[in-house]
Amino acid sequence: MSDAPARVLLVEDDEGDALLVRECLREAGLTEPEISWQRTLGDGLAALATPPECVLLDLGLPDAEGLGALYRIVAAAGEVPVIVLTGRHDRTGDDAVAAGAQDYLVKDDITPELLDRSIRYARERKRAQRAELRLRAEQSQTAERARLERGLLPTPLLHGDRITCATYYQPGSDLAVLGGDFFDVVETPDGRIRAVIGDVMGHGPDEAALGVHLRVAWRTLVLAGAPDDWILGTLARLLHAESGDSGPFVTVCDLSIELDSTVSLRVAGHPAPLLCANGETRYLEAAVGPPLGVQGLAPQSATTQWPETRTSLPSGSSLILYTDGLLDGYRPLTDDGGLGVAELLNATDRCVSADNTVESWLPGLVDSAPARSDDDTAVVVLTSRS
Repeated sequence: MSDAPARVLLVEDDEGDALLVRECLREAGLTEPEISWQRTLGDGLAALATPPECVLLDLGLPDAEGLGALYRIVAAAGEVPVIVLTGRHDRTGDDAVAAGAQDYLVKDDITPELLDRSIRYARERKRAQRAELRLRAEQSQTAERARLERGLLPTPLLHGDRITCATYYQPGSDLAVLGGDFFDVVETPDGRIRAVIGDVMGHGPDEAALGVHLRVAWRTLVLAGAPDDWILGTLARLLHAESGDSGPFVTVCDLSIELDSTVSLRVAGHPAPLLCANGETRYLEAAVGPPLGVQGLAPQSATTQWPETRTSLPSGSSLILYTDGLLDGYRPLTDDGGLGVAELLNATDRCVSADNTVESWLPGLVDSAPARSDDDTAVVVLTSRS
């Protein structure tokens, strides 16, 4: 056996067979205190309260018979490998392996070397089995996350090619399907491009559900033709109805691109977009109103709480909407407690100059951040055709 031999639980009612197996174990390197011998299935199950590193199980016990004993031991042993001891050269051993045992040994054939090798192999097979199960679980979880994200994340509704859209989404938690960040892009019947990006404060499933709820409400309002200056106020009332005064607050950037490339935006406590034009990226100076859900504010007065800022989107340029998870990734580069905006601007310029295809440089912009943010990250890039 190895320098630190496995503790072995032997469940065997025949004293002669038990003596043989214990002697082989001692010759293989185990000491007597490392061998636990139990005569019945019940005692063997009780001994599993202190898990051994391997179980040697006889199938003919006073209180169990055949594979029934194996099923109960395997269920109780968890990650401990089980080797079946049988007195017959028949299909019993094969059936035992199919039922969950890692190996089987015929008692008349047992030698110290064979028993040593069987225990070693059983432990390795159990480790490989656990690794395979974990891999399958991770693959299943990844596939399920992809299906859920396809269902929960929006598909931009763009009918023409005047404006193209690229998006990126990464939940802050590796186990999360969707975070509290949300976005959407819709082209209205009159040809305007409407876009929104928002961040529900928090990282749990409730925040994720609320983000989806607000995103669907925003799309519904836009497609129903609600005036632009009603949108944030209506979302604020909806947030209050869903969460009350104790609910989270939500930051939002809501914008419209007109047919003449004029951009109108309203910002509720959210980072303003970046404008990437002529090989240079700059931060848009926008009037910022309070986040949705701040107590003491009247959500009806949308035009005064969330004033409109107007700019233009030159041909061939891009508007970059993002949540603060992206800023957090660049904040470690600052040494003055800054927000990382300048660092993000520089990184965007480098990515764009290396590859002007948005679909290519957008993932690189996130991946090249010096730190992985614990917050959710959403990015939307709207590009005007040259």
